[in-house]
Amino acid sequence: MTDRIYNGNDLKDMGFAPGPHFGKVLDIINSGDYSENEVRDIVASHEPAPKLPLRSEPAPCVINLVPENEAEEENFAAVKATMEVLLRTPVVEKGAIMPDACPAGSLGTIPVGGVVAARNAILPGMHSADICCSLMATVFEDAEPKAVLDAVHKITHFGPGGRKDNFFEFPEGLKARMQENDFLNNGRALKMAAEQLGCQGDGNHFAWSGIMEDTGKTVLITHHGSRGVGAFLYKAGMKVAEKFRKKLSPETLKQNAWIPSKSAEGIEYWAALQLVREWTKLNHEVIHNATLKAVGSDIHDRHWNEHNFVFKEDEGNDHIIWHAKGATPIHNAFLPDTKGVQIVPMNMAEPILFIQGERTERNLGFAPHGAGRNMSRTKHKRALGERTAEEVFAEETKHIDARFFFDKIDVSELPSAYKNAASVQRDMEAFELAQVKVRALPYGSIMAGDWEEDAPWKIKAREKAAAKAKA
Repeated sequence: MTDRIYNGNDLKDMGFAPGPHFGKVLDIINSGDYSENEVRDIVASHEPAPKLPLRSEPAPCVINLVPENEAEEENFAAVKATMEVLLRTPVVEKGAIMPDACPAGSLGTIPVGGVVAARNAILPGMHSADICCSLMATVFEDAEPKAVLDAVHKITHFGPGGRKDNFFEFPEGLKARMQENDFLNNGRALKMAAEQLGCQGDGNHFAWSGIMEDTGKTVLITHHGSRGVGAFLYKAGMKVAEKFRKKLSPETLKQNAWIPSKSAEGIEYWAALQLVREWTKLNHEVIHNATLKAVGSDIHDRHWNEHNFVFKEDEGNDHIIWHAKGATPIHNAFLPDTKGVQIVPMNMAEPILFIQGERTERNLGFAPHGAGRNMSRTKHKRALGERTAEEVFAEETKHIDARFFFDKIDVSELPSAYKNAASVQRDMEAFELAQVKVRALPYGSIMAGDWEEDAPWKIKAREKAAAKAKA
């Protein structure tokens, strides 16, 4: 053992930056007989990895979008600007913009219609709270579209929270596996997983019925994600990613923080994502199976795919993690439990597309997930001018059976709120992103509607305003 006892100042005098590792290093060198050069080697071997700076230039990005008017030009500029910022994240290697792209947050946040590949890193901010937002289509052997829409209207639930009664069974096996996962073993998360099974949320989520163009058979298509359990996992993932960001790359934007995929946390988070994916697929299935039973029909065909998720490929000893924020996977390696045919809706009054494709340098293995938006919900509402919600609804849904679960029209989900469906399809064809194999023609659609109009806090605010006016 050396006669000299080192302290932190001695290590700083040698030129080493102080940090949490100093304590461990001092224990080692003060318990042995080391020369100064050996001390230097020991300290150097325990130094943390250097902080990763932002990329000096954005990673390469493929653009699969041609704006056709002023609103689309403005939207396109915003999408490009946010992609250029996020593509400077150190672990990001390439990206793509789909034809339905639109901003989804502050500058540097992945846009809807954005695809990003990262090396050995999972970025929770790039799948966001609506993990595994997805679609399921069940083609009925013998049923009418109105009967199917009526049945699913009674069976499912839209809006916040979950079911108060009539619960679907939460499989014990899935529950047990969630309990074994460090991210999901939480009473609140498990409670939501049970109560929200068979529920569809709000916003652009829907239950839609129509007719398959090739067979004339009725089809039910549902659109929703992982509800509260997914939102819980996202928040937990962002907390862990933030710890790594502070340690590994403080310059990286908080929304682009990552969890190293090979770390213990990364392995557990990846497993949690797969469990949430399984829950979400089950959520679609219980709704569809209950509807089949209600109308007394059998399954003729069924398809399912997510369009807001992460996918992993091995490249040597590395993981390439593909993040699809509102982008439909078409690459076979990303489709472990589908038939290779993916579902792409446009708006409630347009046909829903069933597509197929192969990975190219342009699409990177993805296609659009829908029509997207050119402007925010608020801006769209302002653009409608003096017309009432009822007038807009009557005009834009006159050929379909359009319903809102809460009987409150949400004009931000009517067809005019979305991009032109034909232009999105033109871009998809022009850039050879995927091919349309068949279409489903619309009968009708159910969405949540503007449930917030009568939310408790709004009722309270109206009562307070009325009381003030009366006084």
